[in-house]
Amino acid sequence: MFGASSRLTTSTVISYPFVATILLLLSSVASISLCHNMDSVREVVKDVESVEQGEGVGARVRRSIGRPELRNLDPFLMLDEFRVGQPAGFPDHPHRGFETVTYMLNGAMLHEDFCGHKGVIYPGDLQWMTAGKGIVHSEMPQGEEQAHGLQLWVNLSSKDKMVEPRYQELLGKDIPKIDKDGIKCVVIAGEAFDGTKSPVYTLTPTMYLDFELEKGKVLEQPVPEGWNAFMYTLRGDVRVGGKRHHASAHHTLVLGGNGNVRVEAGEDGARFVLLGGKPHGEPIVQHGPFVMNNDQQIFQTFMDYQQGKNGFENAPGWESDTVKSRSYF
Repeated sequence: MFGASSRLTTSTVISYPFVATILLLLSSVASISLCHNMDSVREVVKDVESVEQGEGVGARVRRSIGRPELRNLDPFLMLDEFRVGQPAGFPDHPHRGFETVTYMLNGAMLHEDFCGHKGVIYPGDLQWMTAGKGIVHSEMPQGEEQAHGLQLWVNLSSKDKMVEPRYQELLGKDIPKIDKDGIKCVVIAGEAFDGTKSPVYTLTPTMYLDFELEKGKVLEQPVPEGWNAFMYTLRGDVRVGGKRHHASAHHTLVLGGNGNVRVEAGEDGARFVLLGGKPHGEPIVQHGPFVMNNDQQIFQTFMDYQQGKNGFENAPGWESDTVKSRSYF
């Protein structure tokens, strides 16, 4: 386009054919630019409504990734929006081969594992647990208020599936936040649109962002090329991508292609989480809470758990304090 220093003055002499040629060229450039911008925006390629279902003992969840319609989205195995109050919850259960990420929205959740790690996760807090070679733990609501949050399962690559278990735990006040021009963002993992980064270290390159948009605000969030990405709507409604795909609350939107994610909030604003991850491109064999690369590894995991070895040494006979003090059946 012509800049301010390129104005035509009355002394400039240009023939009509020349003007026509310039206009044609400008039209072509604008067309190319428009096509490029459209190509750089990810579009919704799948929309799945997350219907509430039972899980654990008396708990209710809305499952996003992990439903029959969307078994996984490499590297993501599951995303649940959970609501649970006492005495229901998720009593003692094992994991191997992936990471669980618990992000609290309201209420509180008591976590306890078979190595003596115990604590409470409050609203806005984050627990990034690498199960690795083996964890047995419980997750139970704490206090009178219903516990409401999100739990994400992130697969580990074959080289990391048997790492030692570990935790990264951040209080809400320590997680980076953005509040700019009607857009709020909690940077749980990865990097937000303005360059703000999370301190969380992820074995699998991951982006996890919690957005709140005021009415009519438009977000443009970059996602690294080659990563899989999706969003889960918590409140309000949105229009996504160049095609302005519309979705209301509790929908999982798989975002295809490469480029930015463009989201416009509806009349009542919107809240949603946006996730992206670098795919492993490896076989996924899952049997409940165990996720490995082949059937033999799953069989070995069951043997290890039952026999208390290779990461499950503390499993035989262990019960959480919460389970010991309550009756569920």
